[in-house]
Amino acid sequence: MTNSRESGQAAPIYITMVAALLFLALAFFAVGQAGATRNDAQSAADAAALAAAQESRDQFRLDLLGNLLQPGYLDDIFNGNPLGTFNGCAVGQRFAEENDAELDHGVPGQAACDWTSDGRWGFTVHVITQDTMGESVLGSGADKKAKAHATAIVEPRCSFEPAEEDEGSDEGSEDPPGEGDEGDEGEEEPASPGELVCDGKGLTIDSETVLPDMSVLFSVRLAED
Repeated sequence: MTNSRESGQAAPIYITMVAALLFLALAFFAVGQAGATRNDAQSAADAAALAAAQESRDQFRLDLLGNLLQPGYLDDIFNGNPLGTFNGCAVGQRFAEENDAELDHGVPGQAACDWTSDGRWGFTVHVITQDTMGESVLGSGADKKAKAHATAIVEPRCSFEPAEEDEGSDEGSEDPPGEGDEGDEGEEEPASPGELVCDGKGLTIDSETVLPDMSVLFSVRLAED
């Protein structure tokens, strides 16, 4: 009789313990699922921001080629604070979607994807996951999605060293203006504005220069907002 009574008293305890363990397992699963979704959101934001910055950098090649013989321009770009001209947000949106997210247009006072606002060449992207974090036994809504944002910036890998000016180039000229050989007009090649120094190697700039890949000239990295 005693053993039967003790078994009957222990059964509710075992049931309670099993129920508690099941609840904890479901809770840990829900927390893990939510954490995984948040990680997915951050990965999508990082990919979108990097893609937007890389596209802006790559498209900048046309601007650079158009001003390649301008020493002041090259000094501003490689020694100053470069700013791109091409908006890479369309590519950033595509990368967000490829990572099961989309641009988040619901952030108060901020665009889903836009140039950085602090003067750096880069983009800040806000995303929201397409999938929800799932219904939680802890009471959170089943329709809640994860949000994240990231900023990626473009920075020069090279520096510009202007060519030394030839102080006596215009002195002692024997031919007065307009009395030189007519056939020489417009044939003189423009002088080199200087050289780009990348990883200790110099590249002299002139009209025949073939620029390396933009990834050699500029880096793209994630950065703090």
